[in-house]
Amino acid sequence: MNGEDPQERPEIIRNIINGLERYNPEAAGTLETYLQQQCEEKFCDSNANRALLKLYQLNPDRIKDEVITNILVKAMTQFPSPQFDLAMHLLSPSHSNPGPNSTSELAEAVSKLRALNAQLEGAQYDRFWATLESDDLYADLTTDIAGFEDMIRVRIAQLVSHAYREISVSVLENWLGLDGEAKVKAFVTETCGWKVGEDGVVQIPKNPENEAKKSEVREDVTIDMFSRVIKRSWEETA
Repeated sequence: MNGEDPQERPEIIRNIINGLERYNPEAAGTLETYLQQQCEEKFCDSNANRALLKLYQLNPDRIKDEVITNILVKAMTQFPSPQFDLAMHLLSPSHSNPGPNSTSELAEAVSKLRALNAQLEGAQYDRFWATLESDDLYADLTTDIAGFEDMIRVRIAQLVSHAYREISVSVLENWLGLDGEAKVKAFVTETCGWKVGEDGVVQIPKNPENEAKKSEVREDVTIDMFSRVIKRSWEETA
């Protein structure tokens, strides 16, 4: 998963983000259309999306709230990574750090998405799903991103496979936000290719990340170092 420079990036977008066109306000429309393609086709181009946010920064009259929230949601799907924070730094302070009395709808949306991203980055997966279900606004914010929940589940499964060789179905049920063991078993077998034992334990294949590795610690002591230690011990006892 390359969310920084994806292979799906067309030549026209490459020319915009690598040339002077990235400062042309008219390029915003092309980048917005490209963002819509990302949302529909389930890939992410964070580099191009930051170029669009930079254009919004330089041309505030062109800002579209829905585009900003879609960029943040796409960045969120790249966790764990700095993509979400990099996008946040290109937003106006009134949107990224609103005051307690702010009434901006965009500021509220950004605040909610930041909370979701923090839970994913902190591996608080059960809290993420509970938060996502707690307010209809979250559904509105993610509706344009095709397969959003499935992309999050696949990413969580990838991270789980880096740390575990075995894990219970009940734990995965909470972490994947799936209702019922049957759905969890279907997901891990069909999507992940894992096996589920009769005892309800999911078997995750060995990979370079979850394989136990023997650790060897070597300390090289030279004769000169050893002689200095012996000499010092004689001096202290003398």
